[in-house]
Order: sequence, then C-alpha cells, then structure tokens
Amino acid sequence: MNNNTREPLIHVVKRKALPWYKAWAIRGIAILAALIVCAVITAIVTGYNPIKVYATMLSGAFGSARRCWVTFQNTAILLIIALALTPAFKMKFWNIGGEGQALIGGLAAAACMVCLGDKLPNGLIIVLMLISGLVAGALWGLIPALFKVKWNTNETLSTLMMNYIAIQLVAYYTVVWESPKGSGKIGVINPNTMSGWLPEIGNKYLLPILVSVLITAFMYVYIKYSKHGYEIRVVGESVATAKYVGMKVNLIVIRTMLLSGALCGLAGVLLVGGINHTITTTIVNNQGFTGVLVSWLAKFNPAAMIATSLLIVFFGRGAGEISSVVGLNESFSDILTGLILFFIIGCEFFITYKVVFRKNARKEETNHD
Repeated sequence: MNNNTREPLIHVVKRKALPWYKAWAIRGIAILAALIVCAVITAIVTGYNPIKVYATMLSGAFGSARRCWVTFQNTAILLIIALALTPAFKMKFWNIGGEGQALIGGLAAAACMVCLGDKLPNGLIIVLMLISGLVAGALWGLIPALFKVKWNTNETLSTLMMNYIAIQLVAYYTVVWESPKGSGKIGVINPNTMSGWLPEIGNKYLLPILVSVLITAFMYVYIKYSKHGYEIRVVGESVATAKYVGMKVNLIVIRTMLLSGALCGLAGVLLVGGINHTITTTIVNNQGFTGVLVSWLAKFNPAAMIATSLLIVFFGRGAGEISSVVGLNESFSDILTGLILFFIIGCEFFITYKVVFRKNARKEETNHD
C-alpha cells in the first residue's frame, strides 16, 4: 500500500541516558568550538594572533601563583553559592535569589564589623558575623518559601525581587557607613585593628577554598544519603506522591530554603570578612545568577559542580585578560564569556536529544524486500 504522506526531513528524538563519558565528550567538543569561535572573533576584531588568544586566556587564569590562587578562590565562592542553590532546585523550587541571599549575609557581617569593631574581642565579632550572616541569608530564603507554601506564589519572581531589595539595603547602608564622608562608598572596614577580618589559613586565599571543600562533601552526603535529601528528591519528582506517603511538604520547602539561604549568606560573610573587608552592591558580582548555571550544568551533582565552577571562572578570567591585553573595554570580555556559555548550554540539547534525518525511501523499500 502506497502512502503519499511524506515524513518530515528532520526528527528531534529524546535520547536514552548517555554514558557519562559520551556526555562529557560532547561538552568537550562544545568547549573546543567555543574557543575556536572566540579566537576567530578576537582575531577579526583586534588582529590578535588566534594562538596567542589561548595563551592569554591561560595566562589570565593561571599565569602566576597569585592568579592561580585568585582563580581557585573565585571558584570556591561560586561553588558555595551553586551548592547552596542545589537543594532547592532538586525540589523544583526555583531559587533565583542567591545573589540577594549572599548580599544580605555580607551586609549582616559588615554591620557586625562596623558596629562592634571597637567594642568586642575579635574572636567574638567573627562568631557573631558568622551567626548573623547565616541567619540573614536564611531569612532571605525563608520569606519567599513562606509566600510559596501559604499563597502558592511564583518563587522565581519572589526570589528574584528579593535580590533587588537586598541591593537597595546595601546601597542605603553604604551611604550611612560611607568613609570618608561624601565619598559614596565604604572603604576597607577596620583597616588598623582588622576587627572582624576572618583569619588567614596558610594565605589570604585558602580559607574560602577549604570551606567550599567541606560544603561540597556535606552537600553530596546530604542530598544522596540523608533522610532530608531523600525527601527533597521525592518532593521534586512529585508533590502528590510526597503528600500521599505522609511527607510534610510545606515543612520540607521551608527547611530547604532556610538551608539554601544560610549557605548563600555564608558566601557573603566570606566575601566581606575574608576577601574584600568591605561591602558594596556589586560584591557578589552576579555569582548568585551564575551559580544557577553551574548547578544546572552539573545536573545538580555536587562533585561535578567543582569542574563546572572552575570552567566558568577560567573562561571569565581568561576573557577578561584578552580584553585587558588588547586594550578593549570589559564589554568585549562579556561578549566572549557569553559566547562560551552559549556553546556550553547549547551542547546540553545534543546530550538530551538527537536529530534524526528521514531515511531514503528506496533504501527502506530495499531493506523491506
């Protein structure tokens, strides 16, 4: 029987789960393609030798001992924020508020440094900074969670708007605490007494790295082996099933967002007390949003987030170095970073789906005969 209806030339079909090595091979090809495209664009725009582009990127991230430490430190902060967001994402609670939660944690730490710097021993100030940063971040995660469980509001919008509230609070206290007066910014807090400055372990870069290692191990165990992690996974797969088996879904949502916000707040404390020793509206540097990408690319696997965090920080610092070396403004490095992320995100399509072309009709008939 002849069938005059022709099939579409191209089908997009969902793949079965690829082996991990094939998935990472696709990602590797995407990264290589991104590097080639960035090199070509840089060569066209600047006349810069494409081979030197790669050398410049490596130099920007790992060209000296200090650059290596800064790269690893930046990776640690990004990793902590990504890990903080992961339990909420596993639960399908779309917490886009990591930026604000980290910022408000940093603001709480800065308040302790400014208000208590000359009144309490340094050790006690640091303890209060940690407690206040964790509590402030947890509160910033709790508010949208309560709105979600009480009135079923859209958590993406509510967590996003909380970011802007945090930014405005920091902007307000920047004016209140500005030093010197009229400068419109807060200088280094307690530069003489170093009150509230987190202790250095080995060097000034190592503390956030060690904290990120501990949180990675904790989050891996928490999500994969703990009762709370099991409940998060069940709620993420089906709220109805979770309720049917007797889980208190509202309590799980609130508990998870408290944890998520608290860990983001800890990242803010590290930024203010351990790295910058000041607070600004841009101190988190959009890592709250980048952490969403890190968590998603790693498929919410804490161990894999180490690689994705390092990769994104490397590309960001490498692109910035290219921009600096050839005398372009920061917008050019943002363009390169955006192109690289576009390739990395786009390759996930080919990991999840495959493109199938229509088979030749004669071949099908021959095979049938």
